[in-house]
Amino acid sequence: MKKPFITLSLLFAFFIAHSQENCLTKENLLKLDLQWEQALLVSDADFLSKLLADEFIWIHNHNSMTDSKEALVKRAADPNRKATGDTKSRISRDVTVAIQGSTAVVTGITVVDRGPTPTTYHFMRTYARKDGKCYLLGNHTMAVPEDEK
Repeated sequence: MKKPFITLSLLFAFFIAHSQENCLTKENLLKLDLQWEQALLVSDADFLSKLLADEFIWIHNHNSMTDSKEALVKRAADPNRKATGDTKSRISRDVTVAIQGSTAVVTGITVVDRGPTPTTYHFMRTYARKDGKCYLLGNHTMAVPEDEK
């Protein structure tokens, strides 16, 4: 009677450990990256606080602005400022994922509509796995010139 219980317990523990260590899969990263976009859209300071690594850095278009975790979460929590201004939508496309060890890079295009004309950005985000959880370590965004869209 004890043997099946021990076997099932070990299988369950393996499944839990494997799923926690496996946040860096293409499927999980695509989902997490969409959650990042949504958190920016609705200024979800709590989600951002949990997702961003303590060392997080966001370099905006041609280094016009640089954000830390503290600065972005603070702005997201302020209802008068919001995470990324008065954004109506954020739509990603052409998203790719590259994984190497405990690090992944997600790249693609995001069209951000703050009105009257949407801005297209090329992005590169770096996710890192630490203690079985994925954190966003870095984000670099560059506005795509009109003639290159």
